[in-house]
Amino acid sequence: MSLFLLLILVALILGIVGFTAHGLFYLFVIGAVVLVVDLVYGVLRLRHGGRRHRIVR
Repeated sequence: MSLFLLLILVALILGIVGFTAHGLFYLFVIGAVVLVVDLVYGVLRLRHGGRRHRIVR
C-alpha cells in the first residue's frame, strides 16, 4: 500500500512541476504515465487480493 501511495505522490509532483515549468512538459507526460501504471497496479492488486495468508502447520 505504501508503494501505491508513493507512486501517486511522485506522479502528482512530476505533473505539477511539468505543467508549471516552461519547457518541462515531458515531466508532465512522465507523471501521467506513472499515474496510469500505478492505477493499473492498484487494480490488479485489488483484484487478486492484497493479502497473502500463510497456512501454519
